[in-house]
Amino acid sequence: MSDAAAEIVLVEDSPDDADFFVHVFEKTGLAARLHILTDGAEALDFVFCAGRYAGRDPSCRPNVIILDLKLPKVNGLEVLRQLKADPRTRSVPVVVLSSSQEERDLVASFELGANSYIVKPMEFEEFSQTARLIAQYWIQFNQPPRT
Repeated sequence: MSDAAAEIVLVEDSPDDADFFVHVFEKTGLAARLHILTDGAEALDFVFCAGRYAGRDPSCRPNVIILDLKLPKVNGLEVLRQLKADPRTRSVPVVVLSSSQEERDLVASFELGANSYIVKPMEFEEFSQTARLIAQYWIQFNQPPRT
C-alpha cells in the first residue's frame, strides 16, 4: 500500500499527547492522514461510519488505530472489544498506547485482540520517537491482508 493513502486513527483524550503526534507527523513528513478522536464513542462512530461520521466511506479503513485505554464515554478496552468483534474491522491493527503499566490492562488488551501494547513515554523526545516509530512501522513496513 502506498504511504499517500495511509490513514492513521489516534484515539486520545489528552490534547498534549495528540499535539505530540501532530508535531511528529509534521516534523517527519510522514505521508498519512491523521484522524484525532477524543473519546471512545467518537472512535466507534468514526470507524463504523455512524453518528456524525455516517457519510464517511466505510471502505476507507485505517491502516492502524492507536488507542488510549482511559477514555471518556467508552473506555479503550470496550472500543477494542467492539473493533475486534466485528468482521469489518477485525483485521485493522490496533496499537494500545497507554500510560497504564498495569498487567491486567496489558493482558486484557491482548486477550481482546490488540496487535501491540506500548506504555506512553513521559519525556517529550522519547514520546516523539515512539510516535514516529509506531507510524512508520504500520505505514511503511506492515503488510496488511488485501480485503
